[in-house]
Amino acid sequence: MPIRTVITHAKKHPGLIPQFFFLVVGMTGASCYLIRLAKGPHVSWNRKNNPEPWNTYGPNYQYKLVAVNTDYKALKKEGPDF
Repeated sequence: MPIRTVITHAKKHPGLIPQFFFLVVGMTGASCYLIRLAKGPHVSWNRKNNPEPWNTYGPNYQYKLVAVNTDYKALKKEGPDF
């Protein structure tokens, strides 16, 4: 939808302004989350040069978006190097 059309509708019907606002906020949030998922350590875009990208991160790398009870700085590596 062109911006001029949105502005015209918003001037004629001011009740649509919150709807347009939340539509833009939702689309922006969804786009940012998709970008975060695509750049995550579990995604391998280049299998020839980096077949296992998750092995390059240490045990203190925070994989989750929100970590409530886990202190990632205090974690130590458990297991062998591959």
